[in-house]
Amino acid sequence: MENLKIGEIISKKRKEAGLTQNQLAKLLNISFQAVSKWENSTTCPDIVILPKLAAALHTTVDALLGYTSVVTDYDERYRNEGYYWGLMPNRICYDIMKIIPPVKPYRVLDIGCGEGKDAVFFAKCGYDITAFDISEQGIEKAKRLAEHNKVEINFFKADILDYRPDTEFDIIFSSGVFHFLPDDKRNEICSVLKAHTKKNGINALNVFVKKPFITRAPDKTRDESKRHP
Repeated sequence: MENLKIGEIISKKRKEAGLTQNQLAKLLNISFQAVSKWENSTTCPDIVILPKLAAALHTTVDALLGYTSVVTDYDERYRNEGYYWGLMPNRICYDIMKIIPPVKPYRVLDIGCGEGKDAVFFAKCGYDITAFDISEQGIEKAKRLAEHNKVEINFFKADILDYRPDTEFDIIFSSGVFHFLPDDKRNEICSVLKAHTKKNGINALNVFVKKPFITRAPDKTRDESKRHP
C-alpha cells in the first residue's frame, strides 16, 4: 500500500470497487457528504464503522488504515497455473446438497473460497453463490474458473476478521478457515454468521485440529496442525 492518508485510501478503494460516493454512502446508511469529508481528509470515519466500510470496499481495516501487508502464504501457493487444491469439490459439499438440495437457487456464502473450486461446484449445481477470500491470487483464479465453467459467482477479496454480511444466506460454508481465527473473535464472528442465516438454513464448517494419527494436509507447515474435517 502506498503511503496515503485514510481519506485517499478510501477514495482509491471506492473507485476500484466502481462505487460513487453516493452509492458507498447508501451501503453504509450515511450521507454522501460524510464520505466526501472522509476523502477530503476533513474528518475520519468512526472506528465502529471501519469493518463495514472495509467490507463495502472489499478490503481490510488494516489496509484502510494504511498498514502495509506482505504477500500472504496463500498468494504464494496460488501463483502457479495449476490449482493448488485441485478441482474436485470438498466432500462436505455433497453433505450440504443432501441437507438442502438445489431445488431452487438457495443463497450460499463461501468463506475463504481459495481458488473457487467449491463455489464453482455449487454454482454448477444451481445455487446462488457469494464467495470471498483474503488472497488476491486465489480470487483471480476463482474468477477464471467460474468463467471457464460458464457460471456467475459474486467473488470478492475480504478478510473474515473484517467482513460482516449485509444480507441473509441459506447456507454458510467454510473449509479450512476458522482455526485461524483468534479465540476472542470466534464467538463473535459465529454469532454474526448465525444471525445472517435464514430460518432452516445451515452453517457447514471444517477446520484443522491436532490429531497425530491423521495424515497431514498438503498445506501444513511444521507449525500448523493436522487436518480433520
